[in-house]
Amino acid sequence: MPYAVIFPGQGAAAPGVGRAWVDHRAWEAVAEAEAVLDRPVARLLLEADAAELGATGASQLAVLLSSLVAWDALAPQLDEAPVAFAGHSLGQITALLAAGAVSRSDGLRLAARRADLSQASADARAGGMAALVGAELDVAARVCGGADDVWIANDNAPGQVVIAGTPEGVAAAGDRARDLGVRRVMALDVGHAFHTPLLADAAAGLRPLLDELAFREAAAPVVANTDALGHTDPHCWPDQLTRHLVEPVRWRESQRTLVASGATTFIEVGPGRILAGLAKRTVPDVTVLNVTAPDDLSNLLATNTLAGATR
Repeated sequence: MPYAVIFPGQGAAAPGVGRAWVDHRAWEAVAEAEAVLDRPVARLLLEADAAELGATGASQLAVLLSSLVAWDALAPQLDEAPVAFAGHSLGQITALLAAGAVSRSDGLRLAARRADLSQASADARAGGMAALVGAELDVAARVCGGADDVWIANDNAPGQVVIAGTPEGVAAAGDRARDLGVRRVMALDVGHAFHTPLLADAAAGLRPLLDELAFREAAAPVVANTDALGHTDPHCWPDQLTRHLVEPVRWRESQRTLVASGATTFIEVGPGRILAGLAKRTVPDVTVLNVTAPDDLSNLLATNTLAGATR
C-alpha cells in the first residue's frame, strides 16, 4: 500500500491533547523536548486551556509535540517506508523531522524559534485570517485585488481558500468577497496573518538559525508548502523555510503531488482530522487514516487497516 504521511499545523491541538499518550513509550519525545529546549512544554499537552493554546507560540509547540509523539508511536510499526511526507504550515517542520531531514534536537530548536518569532510578530502588529468558504483561487485573487494589506495565505482545497492581512484589510476583503457572491467569509481564531508579508520580521529572525542547522537528505521526499514539490536535497530548506513564513501554503497542489508520487493512502499523524477533510475535497479517491491517540494506532493494527505498510 503506497502511502504518504501528513502532519497538521497550528490550531489542531485541543486542551489535554497529550493525556492519552502519557503512559505510552512515545511520551519520551516530550521529555526529550523539555531537555533540548529547557522549558516545561509537557504542560502544553496536559494542562493548557483553550485560551493558552490560542496563543501562537503555545499552539505551534503543542501541535508539533503531540504530532511527534504520535509519529514515534507509529513509525516502529511500519514495514514499508512512505513514498513522501508533507505538513501543513507548522506541520512542515514535523514532516522534516519524521523524514530524517533534520535531527530531533535541531528540529525542536527550529520549531521553538519559529513559534517564538511568530508570537513576537503577532504581539508587534495585529493581523487576522479568514476562510472564503466555497471560493476558488481565482475569486480569492480578485478579493485580495493586489492590495498591500491582504493576501492569499492558504490554498487548502477546492472551495477552501484562506486570506490574511491587517484587520482592516481582511475586513475590506470580506466585503468584496460577499459582493462577488462568496457563500461565507469565516474569521479564523488565530493570532496573526500567517504566510503573508506581515511575517517578514519573523522570517528575517529565523534565517540565521536556518543557516546554522545541518539539514540532511530526507528518507523520502518532503513536499514543501511554498512550491508544492517534493524535496530530498538538504540544501533547499533554509530558503524554503524562510519563504514559508511569508508565502502562501499551497496545500491543494501539495496533496496532488503526494498522489502523483504514488500514494493511494494518506496517514494523518497528530491532533485533529482537519487534513482528512481537505483531502476529501481535493483527492477524494485517496484513503485517509488518522493516528491521533493510542487507540487509533491499536485499531489500525488490529483491523489490519495498514496491510502492506505495517506488521
